[in-house]
Formats: sequence, structure tokens, C-alpha cells
Amino acid sequence: MECGPALPDSLVLEIFLRLPHDAVLRAGQTCRQWLAVSRDEFLWRELFYSYYRIPRCVPRHPAAVSWYREFKRLFDCIPCVEVQTLREHSDQVLHLAFSHRGHRFSSCSKDCTVKLWDTERPDGNISLVHSSSMRQFNWGYTQFSQFNADDSLLLVSGVYLGPHHSSSGEIAVISLENYTLLSRVRNKPYDVFGCWLNETHLISGNLHWIGNMTSCSVLWLNKAFQDIESENVNVVKRLFKIQNINASTIRTVMVAHCRRHDNPDLLLDYEAQSQARRQKGLQQQQHQPLLFDLGTSGSEEEDEEEDEEDERQREAKSRSITSARIPQPTISGLEHVLHSCKNVGQMELGIETQVAQMMGRLHTKAPDPSFNEPSEPSEGEDKTYLLFTTGSLTYSPHQIGIKLIKPDQMTTSGPVLGEERSSEEFFDSLDHVIDIHGHIIGMGLSPDHRYLYVNSRAWPAGCVISDPMAPPPIAEEIDLHVIDLKSLREERRSLRAHRAFTPNDECFFIFLDVSRDFVASGAEDKHGYIWDRHYNICLARLAHDDVVNSVAFSPADQELLLSASDDSTIKVWRSPRMVRLAQAPARPPRPRSLLPSWLSRNKNSSSAGSVNGKP
Repeated sequence: MECGPALPDSLVLEIFLRLPHDAVLRAGQTCRQWLAVSRDEFLWRELFYSYYRIPRCVPRHPAAVSWYREFKRLFDCIPCVEVQTLREHSDQVLHLAFSHRGHRFSSCSKDCTVKLWDTERPDGNISLVHSSSMRQFNWGYTQFSQFNADDSLLLVSGVYLGPHHSSSGEIAVISLENYTLLSRVRNKPYDVFGCWLNETHLISGNLHWIGNMTSCSVLWLNKAFQDIESENVNVVKRLFKIQNINASTIRTVMVAHCRRHDNPDLLLDYEAQSQARRQKGLQQQQHQPLLFDLGTSGSEEEDEEEDEEDERQREAKSRSITSARIPQPTISGLEHVLHSCKNVGQMELGIETQVAQMMGRLHTKAPDPSFNEPSEPSEGEDKTYLLFTTGSLTYSPHQIGIKLIKPDQMTTSGPVLGEERSSEEFFDSLDHVIDIHGHIIGMGLSPDHRYLYVNSRAWPAGCVISDPMAPPPIAEEIDLHVIDLKSLREERRSLRAHRAFTPNDECFFIFLDVSRDFVASGAEDKHGYIWDRHYNICLARLAHDDVVNSVAFSPADQELLLSASDDSTIKVWRSPRMVRLAQAPARPPRPRSLLPSWLSRNKNSSSAGSVNGKP
């Protein structure tokens, strides 16, 4: 339709700049002139920055075609509409994991089951495919699961209520072809969780206490199929043996296959980049990553079987389940330290730490010199990192440890245990450590394994830790850090939208997930959260009735998100765009036109009854 006397485009634009975006879209339906003005790039640039409250120094996403389409992407493609609630679990749901194809996902719960779900039903709903209970193996509950690279096997991690109940766990491998149990592996402490290294080998942990606050973490490589042909075939191999001091232990292991990306999939620290352009090199000095080398830090004595047996007996007597999330102890091994330190003074504990550090310098294998060497373009191998949480100042996990895994360590075949070390090298050193300066409560990798996202609750600025058993108070706000695994640089992104309330000794892991464009996390405030990776803004809050423990994007479609909660439910979220498409009536089949087919048949019959075009 056409209006009366037309206003100048510039005046219409000035009016539209003072309207909300939905009013602009409605006004664009009035006439052709207003429609053209309502699609103006300058208009949508202003609406974009004002509506999403993004600093204007942040540029538009490099893949964006226009400001209008970018506004629409953030508004219409966020999985924030609840479309289904799954109630098959009878207790708190702790973890969710998608298959790499996105056609299945698994869930772990305090009801001690792992369940498999189908996401490819014709009606769009998600349905339960299989459920396995682990109580027959004396598990307390299942806490984590992960599909291997070809989606043929499922790793399930749980808390084992056996002889050394409160910190021991176990890992089970289930075949997804017939849902049979293939193998079980000890995992201690339970919050190592475990992970796949490749399609057929997984990583587990073990812990040996050496002193009151000194321990040794051993990370093992295990073959998923343990039905070996002969006794000469290894099914397990020690990867690393690392000393822990000040009551810390290694937890939350994950593997990053870091490919050589010359072009990052998102831009970070725009303020720092713009300042660097203005102040040539000054920014380089100001923005140093919190990265330091622990190549000379160390170890203590070797662990023997009889020492391990004594340690088991101490644990069985001293540990009790006191967490607020009954029956899950939140800081594994903490009861052992508290019991051991009751009759030991601070001076003796300090001397133990000093002796452990001194012995570590003498008996620790040198760090890998190839860790910081850049890969040559001609090299076909990508670096593989083992990532885990650890600490050096207190028992709460406050550092990210990184170890380079070499190609010859990718399989259980090779030298027998200990042959790769000299008799004086009891422990492996960490290749790098990144200090988060707070209690780490979650980690997740971007789909390309280029970036590591870390949930943490910050310590007060400038705090000094004098007692390892008395870490600083932690903030209620959860910070989300981004670490570039190519440059090993920490890019701080303090989002502070989600919150947690438990103290240091009751903190539990909140799983987060990262898609191509978004990052999502649970929180203790009964909500899940979604942020945009590029613009660093919170886009949606996903409501539950209790703590949200885990979120997971579908790798096949980032507009599908799942969230798991202590309210025993799994909620399915889709984007407004996908909901509209699902609700739209199916298009009727296009009627076949008779005229073209009749003309075609008539032409063919004429040609068949003639020679050289003549009858």
C-alpha cells in the first residue's frame, strides 16, 4: 500500500531510531518507503548495540552478512523455548552428553542409572531408548558419560560404594550395539571422571597418599576391550605419575586434540586488541597469560602395595558422607586430610610440604621440551593435550594442568610400566599450569578444541593462602574464563550472570557446554544460562525448580539444548525459529500442471509420426 505525502527518508529514519525493534518491524509493513527504511543497515546497527547492550568497540561477527540478520540470529536462534520435559529419572540428574552425530544422548543420575535417548523421531519429540542400572556393581550413582569418536561405545563414570567408599569411583564401558558391558576400570578419586583418548582407549585415575597432605596421582590408559587374545597384550598402561602437595589432587581430566588454526572461530578481548593497535606493543606487556612452568616442581616417595592397603584401611575408618548433596562428597579425599591433620601441627605440615617440594626437584622427570615448539606446516600430527584441574596452594582446585600426550602414548602397547623413566625419576612434571585464582567448578571445550571454557568462583583480590586447609572465601558469582589452547593464553571473560552459594568444602561440579556460537552453563540459582561466544553477552535464562547441574548442545544443531537438574528432570529447549517451523502447517503437495505435460506429449507424438519434420 502507498501512503499520502511521503516524509523524507532521513526523517523516517530518525523516528525509527527512537522505536523498539518490534515496532520498527511492524512499521515496515505500512508502505514501501517505510519497508526500505526499516531495513537500513545504520538503523539495525544502532538497534543491535542498544538492545543487546554490547560495547561499541566490539565489532560485528566476521561471518555476519548484515546487522539486521545478526540481530535476528541472536533474537530468533537461541534455544530458549521449553518444548519437552523428560521425567524418567527418579533422582537428581547430574550429567548429559550428546553423541558426535547428535542422534543420541545419555544422562546420568543419582538413581544410579545411565539412560540413552533418541533425538531423531519423526514427530520431533525425544524418547527413551535404553536404561542401565549400575547398582549391581555396588555403585552409589552415575555421574558422567561420554561417547567415543565413532559413537559405538559409551564411557560411564560413577561413584563406587565399595571398601574405600567415599572417594573411589569406577568407569564402565558399554557397547551401543547391544548395550552389553565390555569392561570396568577403577577410578580414584571419583571426580577424575575419566575420558576417551581415542576410539578404543580411555583414561582413568588413581590416588596414593604419601603423607598427611602429600599424595601421588597416577593417570592410566585403558583399553576399552579387555578380552585380550594372550597374556602378552597390554590392556592398561601408565601415562603420567604426578605429585600433589598441600592436599590437592588431580580431577576432571579431558583430552583436547588441538589442531593448527590460523583463523580463530571467534575473536577475544576486543578492548585489548583495539588498545594494541593504538599503543603498538604496550598491550603485549599488559596482557600476559597467567601461565607458569612447573617443570621443576615435584614429588616424593614411591607407592607400594602395602602402603596402598594401609591407606585403604585408614579411609574406610575415617571417611564419612557429609555433603549437602547426599550421598555425594563434593571434595574427594578431603576427609582423609582432615583426619590426618587433627594431631599434626601447622609447623609439621609446613615442613612436610617443603620436604615434598625438595624431593620433587630431585626425583621429577624433566618437562617435555617439545611442548612449546611450534608444529611445522608439513607435519601431519596435531598436538594432543591432557587437561585437568589441580592445585598447589590448597585443596580446592584452582589451576588448570596441561600435559602433552605423544603419539607413542596413544595405545597400551609399548614399554612396560616404569621403563620410560630412570630409577631416580619417580614423577612426571606438568608441562604448563594456568592459575585461575579461584575455585574451579566446571570446564568445557569448544567444538574445534581450540578454546577451553572454565567456570570458577573467584577468590578475593590480593588474598594470601597461609593454611592449605583454609582456602579463601569464594564469590557467589561464577566467572567464565576462556583459554586459547593454541597460544596457551587466558582471555578473561567475567560474565557473572550465574551464581552459586555453597562454601569451599561443599562445591560441586557444574557442567558447561560450548557450541559453534554459544556457551551454556548450569548454576545453583535454579537456572541455566546461554551466552554468545563472540559478543560475550547473556542471551537467555532457562528455569528449573532446583540446581541446574549440566547443559548440552546438540552437535548437529545448536538450536537444540538440554538441561539437567536436581529436580530430577531433563528439559528440552529449542529456538523460537525451530518452534515456528515445527508448528507451521505442512505445505500441500504442489498440483501438477496439465498444460506443459500435454504440450510435451503432443510434441513427442508429432515428432514420432514425421520424418525430417514432414508428415
